[in-house]
This record gives sequence, C-alpha cells and structure tokens, in this order.
Amino acid sequence: MEVIGAAAIPLFLLSVPYVLWLDRVLVEPRDHAWHFGAMLIGREACDAEEVKKHWRAWIIKAFFGAFMISILPGGFAEVVNADFSGILSDPVRLEFFLIALMFVADVQIGTVGYLVTLRPLDAQIRSGNPFLGGRLVALICYPPMVFAFMGTGSIFAYEVNTPGWTHWLAGQPPLLWLWGGLLVILTGIYAWATLAFGIRFSNLTYRGVFTNGPYRYTRHPAYVSKNLFWWLSSMPFLVSSGSAADVVRNTFFLGCVSAIYYWRAKTEEAHLLMEDEKYRDYHAWMEQNGLLTRPLAMLQRRVRSRRAVVQPAE
Repeated sequence: MEVIGAAAIPLFLLSVPYVLWLDRVLVEPRDHAWHFGAMLIGREACDAEEVKKHWRAWIIKAFFGAFMISILPGGFAEVVNADFSGILSDPVRLEFFLIALMFVADVQIGTVGYLVTLRPLDAQIRSGNPFLGGRLVALICYPPMVFAFMGTGSIFAYEVNTPGWTHWLAGQPPLLWLWGGLLVILTGIYAWATLAFGIRFSNLTYRGVFTNGPYRYTRHPAYVSKNLFWWLSSMPFLVSSGSAADVVRNTFFLGCVSAIYYWRAKTEEAHLLMEDEKYRDYHAWMEQNGLLTRPLAMLQRRVRSRRAVVQPAE
C-alpha cells in the first residue's frame, strides 16, 4: 500500500496540469477550428459561419504574421549596429535609439503573438473582426495600402515642408531633451500597450479582454500615443516654406490620419462588444471612469443634447 500510495501522488500531481488545461481550453470545444475540421472530414455537420470565422482568423494571422517577421530583422539590426559614441550627450540620437529599441520590443512581442495562437496556451484566436469596414481600415494602416494613404507622396501627405521637431528646436538643448523625452514616453506607452497583451497580441482579432497596463486609463492607449507622437514629431503647423496653405493642408491631412485610427478603434470596439460581456462591462466602466474616455464621453453627451430638437406638442 505504501508503494502504491507513493506512486499515486506523483501521478496525481502530473494529472493536475492536464485537468487545468482541459478546464481552460475545452470550455468551448466546438469552436471554429472544430467546425473547419468537421467540414474537412465530413463526419459531422458543420456551421458555415464558424468555418468562415476560422478562415478569417488564419488570413489575419498569415498577413500580419508575415509582416511582423519581415520588419523584425531590420529593426533589430538598427539597434545592434547603433553607434553609441557620444550618444548620451546628444538628445536627438538618444531619442531615436530609444524609440528604435522600443519598437523592436513591440514587434518581437507581436511576432510571437501571431505565431502562438494555440489553445494549449489559451491564446487562440476566438474570432476575427467580421466587419468589412474594420478589416479595410486596418489594412490602410499597413503596407502596401499605407503607402497610398499615409506618408510622403500619399493621399494624406501631412509632411510637406515640415522639417520636424529636431529642426525647430535645434540649438536649444533643454527643449530638445524635453521634447525628445516626451516622444520617448509616448513610444513607451505604445510598447507598453503591446506588452500588456503578451502572447495574445494581434490585430483584428478577439483573443480575450485586457484591462491591465495602460488599458486601465483608456481603451486605445496605443492609438492615442501613436497619433500624439506623429503630431509632436512632425509639427504639421510649422513649415519651412512659410506658406499658410502648407500649414492648413498638413494639419488637415494629419487630422485625417488620426480620424482613420478613430475609425479603426470604433470598429474594434464594435467587434469586442459583440463578442464578450466582459468587454461590454469594461467599455461601460471606462465611459464613467477612464482618464481619457470619461471627458470624451461627457463631451459627446453634451454635443448630442445640444443637437436634440424639442418637438412641439401636436
């Protein structure tokens, strides 16, 4: 009995991770992957909508996974080959290096996130964004479509005659340190938002609800920090040509870029609101308590109330 008991203890302990894995992973055993398998083998009836959901998930993973893998080596090489001589005394060079370093960390996490969409890790793609507008606006933000909409020579070219912050603050070390430090902080928030996802990071997918890290302050910290970075680094309202037309055009077009990210955020919210009650609770809580979302929600309610028309009694 003692021998059997001694052997039974380690066997039981070995079974615990397996039981916990089953409890976590098989909550929804007949997910979109199951229906896709059922379609392939033809033994049981499958749901066509679930099969479409499976294809959406894998198309998203293939596209963004390939993109992440393609840009990771270049960013890594930039960090490894950086010239560190005198970098600590040059705020511009130090800022560019720190930003490159944080972008590499961001892309590394994103790459791993796309590669390990596995149920044993509870990191599977539960659903891809079903809205055409959501998929379209996300693709606009990535190559090759991004080259047509954002950047030099694009539809929303917002950097015409804009030499940027390093030009306008040149010769003023305190301001260079201050402005560069602010840009580094914004990039850090952007990378922090990706880090909060961990291995569940990916675009256009629902892989669980996250309320930690910077998501405790606003629903879209990555988009907010990225757009603030563009406004502060490019300074579209300051142009070397002295042309008021350039100022108006650049400011308007960068506003269009920010509007694209607002559209992207709203389509992602619509997807998550449809999928998970936890996100609906989080969304409602942020409307009342979020550092950024609360004042925006109050402003929206005020605008709507002013637009309301009082109908006369019949």
